[in-house]
Parts: sequence; structure tokens; C-alpha cells
Amino acid sequence: MEFLNSLAQLMNGGLLAIAEGVSPMLIILALLLTSLVLVSLALVRFQQSLLIGYFLCGVAAANSGLLKLAGPEFHHSMSGFAEVGVVLLMFTIGIEFSLAELKHLRHTSFVGGGIQCGLTMLLAFVVFKLCGFSVVQGLVAAVAVAVSSTAVSMKTFQSLGIPAGPASRTTLGIALFQDLLVIFFMVMLPALSKSATGGGEDSHLWGSLAGTMGNGAIFAVAVWLLGRYVVPRVMLAVSNTRSRELFTLMVVALCAGVTCLAAALGLSPALGAFVAGLVASGSIYSHRVMADILPFKDLFLTLFFVSIGLTIDVSILSQNLPSVVAFTLALILVKAAVVALACRALHLTWRAGLMTTAALASAGEFSLILMTRSKAQMPWDEVFVQVFNTSGAISMALVPTLMRAVPNIADWLERKGYVKSKKTAAVNADYKQKIKSLRGHAVLCGYGHVGTALHRSLSKYGIEVLVIELNVDTVRTLKRQGISVLYADAAQRETWELARLNDASLVAFTFPDARIAFEAIQLVKEFNAEVPILARSRFASDRGRLLDRGATAVVQDESEAATSMLRYAEGIYHELESGSGEDERDADRDRINKI
Repeated sequence: MEFLNSLAQLMNGGLLAIAEGVSPMLIILALLLTSLVLVSLALVRFQQSLLIGYFLCGVAAANSGLLKLAGPEFHHSMSGFAEVGVVLLMFTIGIEFSLAELKHLRHTSFVGGGIQCGLTMLLAFVVFKLCGFSVVQGLVAAVAVAVSSTAVSMKTFQSLGIPAGPASRTTLGIALFQDLLVIFFMVMLPALSKSATGGGEDSHLWGSLAGTMGNGAIFAVAVWLLGRYVVPRVMLAVSNTRSRELFTLMVVALCAGVTCLAAALGLSPALGAFVAGLVASGSIYSHRVMADILPFKDLFLTLFFVSIGLTIDVSILSQNLPSVVAFTLALILVKAAVVALACRALHLTWRAGLMTTAALASAGEFSLILMTRSKAQMPWDEVFVQVFNTSGAISMALVPTLMRAVPNIADWLERKGYVKSKKTAAVNADYKQKIKSLRGHAVLCGYGHVGTALHRSLSKYGIEVLVIELNVDTVRTLKRQGISVLYADAAQRETWELARLNDASLVAFTFPDARIAFEAIQLVKEFNAEVPILARSRFASDRGRLLDRGATAVVQDESEAATSMLRYAEGIYHELESGSGEDERDADRDRINKI
């Protein structure tokens, strides 16, 4: 620590000397973001969760002395960024939350999730009460222990190449139940906090809960009216403008507006953001909304984890290191045991059960969010909060390693005869999961006459197709036909993330707008440099630019039109000499294609 303090003092003096007139907060923010990039590169190399790197950067900044340069306003600003990050996280969860998916996974969600959350909360609540926590504090901490990191586990499933396997679907089902639990608890948290600080928990609790439920009913009616009569019309009007900027503005306005409505009624802003996401998810614009909001969510969520790291005092942790180790081990082992029991109740194979256990045996993003929110609303022991947040972050960091070790462990157990393989219960996938499970598919950008014909031809060879389209009516029609389609913009990076480009076998731009294709090809190459790309162009100059950009082949409309007209003209003048006419036609086609 002495070395870090000395280094910080030296840097502070240097920064003050070279950055006169520059806001200290801007300097610290620049240093933080730069360090985040460097740490993230290292974590990507070792295939670890980036969220942990963000947390560690916050810890390093908080304990190096550099933050003294920025002053107290930096912490206030980071808290504001963190609040926005939580709101946008809840908004995206609302968009991704699917009632149809919950219906398909209802057995996994309510049986598996009920067992996992119920037993974990019961055990944790008993332990916390024995440690002297109040009822409300014990309940908050128990819920924080029960939830897991869905973001880390699902990304690891994708990197392992099993995004739609039994373990992945079971993890998703239990995660849906956890989401429901967190949302319900977010509604109750303001009332629970008031009762915890009201001097008499029993006398205040039921009154606060009743008031919260009443405000919740008013909020539900207001949002239903908005979602039924206002939001769809606004979305349609905005989408018809074909303006990317206006659509993004509309998405942010929807999220902020519903969030403020919830806060005005005394409800959690996070609940408002989640409901706003649900309103958006019920429309055909959900994928476009997700593509627009993801960059903002990722940025502010990064700052949220940094802000949590900023609250960690290494000197306190060093004095309580045995507690951190013990709490981390207890968290992982107890949750693993409970999840394994839930997997047995769901009749999963040992292999799938082990993978699900590893995926859910940690704390989660909402564990840290709940503790941070409750700390601002009720008294907590500072040492416990820091130990909990640190142990939660460590457990999340261990998830990818545990999941990658499971196949080898399962192979060894089966090889030794300790376990036997069983067929797992089938788990159905809904429309969204169908897109997530695509592999070897062709991505068609645009579904006009050319796109329709290409889709028909690819279907004859059994090749699955994912369509990217901005025409609302076309998207509705394709969804009714059961065709995988995204209402999204091909010129946006997030669209290609949603399109599972790493697993695609072909990308085809079936529209002749070379400008959009030119921008999109660069994005495609960044995600998958080997995938073949077909494109269209109106003019010969555009054809050359698209080929230089990376297109595998470009169909030029002028050339094809000239070839077709030549063919029809030859049919009219069929009296031309049959012997030389065929050779001349071939020569003409070659000459035109070279134009």
C-alpha cells in the first residue's frame, strides 16, 4: 500500500503539472477508461468475464489515492452513471424477458427455480439471523445470495458452443425465475426499507407494503394504457421515418419516461425500466430496440461495476481476508449443492446437471445491485457489505473456469463408472431461442423479390435462414410464417451480434443500396472474417468498391439487366445464324460483365 500511495502522489503531481485547466474528474475518468480497456484485453485472452475487470479497476482506483485529485464530486458522478446503468440493465432484461419462453420453460422455471431460490434463501436467512441481522436485512441478503450471474453463464455457454443445450436451457429457466424474484423484490424494497428505518418494523411493514401495492396497481394500469394505445402508434410513426437517430431517441425516451413514472409513484426506478422493456418486447421492434440500447447499457453498466469497486477499501479487506475466503467458499458450495438438488428434481443427466451447477454456483449482478441499493436506504455494517461484494465478484470470476472444467470432470466420472448417462427431459425453445440456437445459417439482409427467391432456393438445400429487415409489414408476415427475422438495421454492430454471425455460413445483401452494404460489410468482417458475402450494386463503380471492401461476389444490376435484354433480343432475332449466334452471345455476356 505504501508503494501505491507513493506512486499515486507522484502521478498526482505530474497530472496537476501537465493538465492545468483540465477538469480533474475528466482526467480520472480518462485514466479509468484506459485501464478498463487494458484489463479487458487481458481478461479476454484468458476467457474471463469482463465485469470482474471493471470491478478490479474500481478497487485499484479507490485504493491508489488517485481519486483525491478529482474530489468528492467524482463519486457523485459515478453514482449517477451507476444509476443509469442499472436502469438500462433492467430495460434490456425486460426486452429479453419472454412470456412465451417462460410458458415453454414453466416446469424448469417454477420447479427448478423454486427449489433453488427457496432453499438458498431459507438457508441464508437462517444464517444471517443467527449472525444478528434484522428480519429485513436478512431477507435482503438472502435474496442477494439466491440470484446468480446469468450474463456470465450464458456468455460462457455461447463460447463453449452449446447455447441451446439442456444445461443452457435449464440455466435459462432457473434464471427466469430469479428474474421474477428480483423484480418482485425491487417492488417491495422501498417499503421494506421504510419499515427497517421506521423504528418499529412490524408496525410499519404492512402499511408500507399496502401503499406500495396500491401504487403498483396504478402504475400497471397506466403502463397498460400506454402500451396498448400510445407506444405502438409512436413506434410505427418513428419507424416509417427510417431515421436511426429518431428511433434511438424514441427508445431512450420510452425507458426514461416509464422509469420516471414509477419513481413518481414511489416505486423502484428499476421496476419502471423493466416494465418499459416489457412494453417494447411485445412489439415487432424488439430486436431493433435491443440493438439501439445495447451500447448505452454496456457503457453505463461498466461504470456501475467500477462504482462498486470504488467502495472497496483494501485495508478493511486485508483485515478480514479469512472472512472473504470463507464467505466465497460457502457461497459457491452451498449454491452448488442446492442447484444440484434442483437438477435432480428436473431429471437432468449428471453431465448437464454438473454444467448447470457450475453456471449458477455464484452471486450475480443483481446481488451487487441489491446490496448497493439497500445500503443507501437502510443501515448496514460496512465490513459485511465490502466482504459480500468482494466475495460475490470473486464467485462470478470463477464461473467460466468452473464451466470449462465440467466436461473433463464429467468424462472422468463416467469413465470411472461413478455416474451413468441418462436422457434428459426435452426443453422446448420459443421463437427467440430459435434465433439463439441457429448454426450454419444464411443471413439475408432485405426480403424483397431477390431475398424471397434466394430464401426459396436455400430452403431446397435445407439451409436455415435469418432475415434482417426494416419493413414493418414484411417482418410481421415473416413472423407469422415462422421464419426467423430481426427488425434491425444492417449498418449497426449490435444487429450482427444478434444475428449470431460467428455461426453463419453466408451473408447476402439482397438490396442494391451499396452505401449501406459498404458499411455493413466492414462489421461482418470484424465478427467473422471467413464468412462468404454476396452483395448487389446498381453501378460498376459500386461493384469495385464492394469487392475491395471484402465482398466475395457482387451482382451488378446494370450488367444483369443488359445480359437479360440481350437474351430477349436474340430470341426475337432468332433468324440469326445458329452456329455463330451462340458464340456471339457468350462473347457479349463476357464483355458486358467486364464493364
